[in-house]
Amino acid sequence: MGGPGDPPEGTPEGAPGGGEDEYRSVVFDESFVRAARLQEYSAQERIADHAPAVRRRPPLRRGLSRQALVLVLLIAVAFGTAIYMGVRHPYQGPAAREPAEPLRMTVIPLAPEGRVPGTADTAYLYAHSPAAQFKTGAEGVPLPPSRRTAHFSDSQVVTALSTAKDYVVRSALDPDVITGGEIRAVRVLLDPDQLDQFDQSFARPTADGRHAPTGWLVRFDPSRAELADRRVRVQGTLQAAETDASTLEVTADHTFVYALRPAGAGDEAAVSLFTVRRELQFRFDRDDLRLHQAQLVVSYVQAGPLSCAEDSTHHLRPLLAGQTAKEGGPAGTDPYATGSATALCGSLATSAQPKV
Repeated sequence: MGGPGDPPEGTPEGAPGGGEDEYRSVVFDESFVRAARLQEYSAQERIADHAPAVRRRPPLRRGLSRQALVLVLLIAVAFGTAIYMGVRHPYQGPAAREPAEPLRMTVIPLAPEGRVPGTADTAYLYAHSPAAQFKTGAEGVPLPPSRRTAHFSDSQVVTALSTAKDYVVRSALDPDVITGGEIRAVRVLLDPDQLDQFDQSFARPTADGRHAPTGWLVRFDPSRAELADRRVRVQGTLQAAETDASTLEVTADHTFVYALRPAGAGDEAAVSLFTVRRELQFRFDRDDLRLHQAQLVVSYVQAGPLSCAEDSTHHLRPLLAGQTAKEGGPAGTDPYATGSATALCGSLATSAQPKV
């Protein structure tokens, strides 16, 4: 006969012997017992209370781990701090930017005291002029050693100097600009606040000290003169200084010498030299530095040989080899000198002309 725990038919064939072996793999440890949802009453409890044999235990309360509690606490603190800072110190946008000043310009024509010297040999002209040792093109506009200022880094000073150099090169050395064509290459370097003034200067030029194209760039009347040599001679300096905590200022002082001949004349035509002295003052705020733009606030130009009787507002109309001015200025002015002319029209000093 089978034991009390065996089935009536006996232990199935192939099953492990003994009822205990069937549950040998089940381990009833202490955690298993505590996790049970049903708990049996003791015999004493059943006798005393006539309660059911078992009772349902409340589910175990599994608390958060210490790491989770710390993480929740940190998130709460950070969130509270963000709210507090937002209330105490609301975000303020950047201070309103001061609009750029309009360009103030002065263009002084320099009339020759006699006939304009010239020859078909351009190299000879340069070699016998004060521009004999000048550099060619952009090489004559070197960047000076840069130093940081109280409120601007070395790289920001370099950016200001480089932008000013780009403006000088594009506005006075680019053949397309010089011959009265391209102006966009110069325009894109200007602060947006000055674009209306720039555009009006070319659409409706006037001699009011604000709207002369020749105050923005060097351009010759293409119907009168053309370049005999695209390699313009240049000499000058760039200097940077901080004017206040938000502004850098760059001063460009250069003398340009152009070889010109009559428009449409062949290569055998006589060539003469034309000299332009430009003193430009640029200003840069941090937006200008970031966008590689400049505020051109002062343009002071002396140019000759020109006739004082002709308008030099829209184009420079040079006097070429063999020509003379109808009238001259009050005194001889040397555009190679460092002083500034004060007259509305000057007389080009003989020392500024090549010796032919």
